[in-house]
Amino acid sequence: MVHPSGVINVIQSKGATIWFSGLHGSGKTTIANALAEKLRGLGVKLIVLDGDVLRKGVSADLGYTKEDRNKHITRVAHICEIISKNQVLNIACVASPTEKIREYAKSVIPEFLEVYVNCPIKVCEQRDVKGHYKKARAKEQGFEDFLGVSIPYEAPNNSDLILDTDKESEQESVEKLFNKLVEKKLIFES
Repeated sequence: MVHPSGVINVIQSKGATIWFSGLHGSGKTTIANALAEKLRGLGVKLIVLDGDVLRKGVSADLGYTKEDRNKHITRVAHICEIISKNQVLNIACVASPTEKIREYAKSVIPEFLEVYVNCPIKVCEQRDVKGHYKKARAKEQGFEDFLGVSIPYEAPNNSDLILDTDKESEQESVEKLFNKLVEKKLIFES
């Protein structure tokens, strides 16, 4: 933020986790990366944890069944717990399809802000450049357990913030989220 004197004040953050939940293609990673860019531009040190990237390492041994998804989310939650306890802001982009698994994440992470990235499945399918929804609907091998098609997604009941990405621009979503971080005192001027 710019002080009236023209000096840019550095924004500090509290150790916390911003937990993005939503369907594939809803905009979780896009908004998370845009928020991260904005915060880094203000001097905030943070980490972005993308569930798809973590699946290639931390959870490479897991598939996409409900049980494996829960194991994956449990691992991500514990990584976030460690990062948050070390006073670093982190953003986790994970579908986390059930209320139960999101409640588990909330129970282990000390400062938790749940962001539901809401988008109708029809719009998510239109955005799907990788063709995952099409493969899931065709029941192709490897896509038998696809969220929103063959596995239900339970929309959160009590998110801290809902971003309706089919109705608002990326910038509008980022601003809403930034304002929520200020309101919750998860970021503040030094």
